[in-house]
Amino acid sequence: MNLADKVLVVNDNLPIRTNKPVHSGKVRSVYWLTEEDSARLIKDKGYDVPADAPLAIMVISDRISAFDCVWQGENGLNGVPGKGTALNAISNHWFKLFKEKGLADSHILDIPHPLVWIVQKARPVMIEAIARQYITGSMWRSYTKGEREFCGITIPEGLEKDQKLPELLITPSTKGVLTGLEGVPEADDVNVSRSDIERHVDGFNFSSLADIDLYEKLLKEGFDVISEALAQHDQIFVDTKFEFGYVNDAAGNEKLIYMDEVGTPDSSRIWDGSSHRDGKIIEQSKEGFRQWLLNHFPDPDILLNKNRMEERFALAADNKLPESVMMDISNTYVGIAEKIIGEKLTISENPKQEIINILRDEYQLIV
Repeated sequence: MNLADKVLVVNDNLPIRTNKPVHSGKVRSVYWLTEEDSARLIKDKGYDVPADAPLAIMVISDRISAFDCVWQGENGLNGVPGKGTALNAISNHWFKLFKEKGLADSHILDIPHPLVWIVQKARPVMIEAIARQYITGSMWRSYTKGEREFCGITIPEGLEKDQKLPELLITPSTKGVLTGLEGVPEADDVNVSRSDIERHVDGFNFSSLADIDLYEKLLKEGFDVISEALAQHDQIFVDTKFEFGYVNDAAGNEKLIYMDEVGTPDSSRIWDGSSHRDGKIIEQSKEGFRQWLLNHFPDPDILLNKNRMEERFALAADNKLPESVMMDISNTYVGIAEKIIGEKLTISENPKQEIINILRDEYQLIV
């Protein structure tokens, strides 16, 4: 079996029993189970959810996206070996650690396969909460243009690129296009302030004003847990994205949980500590790939300017990346995952068939 066969690129065509359309994002696909299958699994597996809770199978792929595009490699290598397994393993590790530390649960109920989660349907908070410990990336670009207020928070003059901020900075943005919220632009991924969220508690899908405090507490504590754990491996947790939602437990109690993924190379910047002390930035996340793309193409503005999306999509479609670049990404993802979980990752030889076999034999979900 060649290298291309080991990557799961198409993940929305598995024969999983569902009576709803499969939702396929840039990396993950979601299969909503039938009411009958959800109820059966809740009963048979003893999941701590209401008996009638909707469940889904979430399958991660090995696709690599950056700048809102999916990128492919030469020789049919249209995904990154080990990437999906690494992302899931890292998220699983942090979610488990959060629970052990008494922070909050996640939406994950079961892990049938390294590329698969069984999740409980959550009511999402309509915020992507970014926590920043260093000034870099888009924030630094805005700072160089004179911007000093970020999401209602003023940061000091005289900061230098990649410098540690005086304190952890929370810069929330909208998750999707929210309409009818005074003072909040009707666009995806626009920055909002704490006062914006407080004015529109219902609009951002919070159950109460007090839960805004809780989400900030869980964000800060979650960031600290990951940052301290990475520091033990001489890695610096630079910034990350958190997402939250609400679910009910078996007794019907509503709880705010972590959802999506957390602390991964896709959702975070991670720097090598030793190199940072020598004045160099070595990215241990997708940011390294993003920087490679910016340096590789002669007109990087295409990748940064949202007014040039058609050109950007064409750029991604028309350029197969060198296999060596795809393997460099693989080494980054697998390497940081193995540091975090403390063991070797097992990469599937034939991931699609493995998933089908497990979901058929152990969960009776294959048609």
